[in-house]
Amino acid sequence: MFNRDRWSEILQVLTTNWFRTVLTAFGVFWGIFILIILLAAGKGLENGIRADFGDIATNTMFMWTQSVTKAYKGLPKERTFNFKVDDVDAIWRNIPDLRFVSPRNQSGGFRGASNVVRGLKTGAFSIYGDYPEIIKQQPMDITSGRFINHADIQQKRKVAVIGTDVRKSLYENDEEVLGSYIKINGVNFMIIGTYHKGNADGDSNAQKEIYTPFTTFSQVFNRADNVGWMAITAVDGTPITQIKERIFSLLKERHTIHPEDLRAIGHFDLFEQFSRVVRLFGALEFIAYFVGVLVLLSGIIGVSNIMLIVVKERTKEIGIRRALGEGPWSIKKQVLMESIFLTIISGMAGIVLGALSIYGINYILEMNGPVDMFVNPNVNLGVVVVALIILIISGLLAGFIPANSAIRVRPIEALRAE
Repeated sequence: MFNRDRWSEILQVLTTNWFRTVLTAFGVFWGIFILIILLAAGKGLENGIRADFGDIATNTMFMWTQSVTKAYKGLPKERTFNFKVDDVDAIWRNIPDLRFVSPRNQSGGFRGASNVVRGLKTGAFSIYGDYPEIIKQQPMDITSGRFINHADIQQKRKVAVIGTDVRKSLYENDEEVLGSYIKINGVNFMIIGTYHKGNADGDSNAQKEIYTPFTTFSQVFNRADNVGWMAITAVDGTPITQIKERIFSLLKERHTIHPEDLRAIGHFDLFEQFSRVVRLFGALEFIAYFVGVLVLLSGIIGVSNIMLIVVKERTKEIGIRRALGEGPWSIKKQVLMESIFLTIISGMAGIVLGALSIYGINYILEMNGPVDMFVNPNVNLGVVVVALIILIISGLLAGFIPANSAIRVRPIEALRAE
């Protein structure tokens, strides 16, 4: 296979009509290039959407109450109801495979009236009453101090964790934040930590939030035992989508709601949304391979056609070689090697150009800043290995028919050919 004379002959055959060879190789080159670019673009889109999810627990559901739409057991429709603290305990007792059940209360908002005061500075921020587990369901980076803990919950401490934009609004750059006080709706809270949400690219609203202990929030803002909404996370391996209907049924029974009332409890299922995204990118990857392979197949057909022409042009040469005693397998191997060599060289050129194009796109993105829903397009080593396997198989397929045609040439007929 590594015979020097054989390889010299292969190079001579392919360079005799170099323009035809380049045009033939372009089909394979373009097919591999398109495959690499499509896969990289799909990966960039996938990375962008995954970045929007951030580190948030994707096996989580957020649940809240809405108006009842069906009369039931003497109670009218259109009535409202609230979740209660006891509902949290009931969910823990009756629903298995749950990792976190976090009751939450909320007030204010960055678009509302000013609700936070520190000295002469005021601001409008979202105020949350939460349990410590919420940081595992909606991860954030604690940049100083700490997050709320269960001691804060039990002792109903008036403490708060503020976002970086809250700090910028209420404090000077060189001011000490930890241990200072802010007034939320007229109630003093001591700052015990600051946070930053890393998935909030270009959106500072996620940094304009203040977290307080759930029990403290309920007491000082007169929420009694009401729960505004819940964040519920299932254990790994058990999708929250499979559990949520049991949770709904339990809560409907506890609050005397018709079992078929589908609108009384609102929810947002992150696992379901994330699964749809995963399926979408699986489909996009299939399409990329399908289109790339089709384009590559057209190039392989071109290589096969040219190799048939080359065999036809060398009919007399093949006849002489057969007459001098060269075996059919030697002739067949020669044609197959020419086909594989041409295919691999052109395919590798496509891979190299694809890699350079991806590098250039990433360089432009890095220089000009991130693009929404498109981050770090790339292909992994497995794709390159698959591409090489495709090239080798394609080369064999492209040369198979011409090789068989070559060995069918009878020496006496070949010598008569003009």
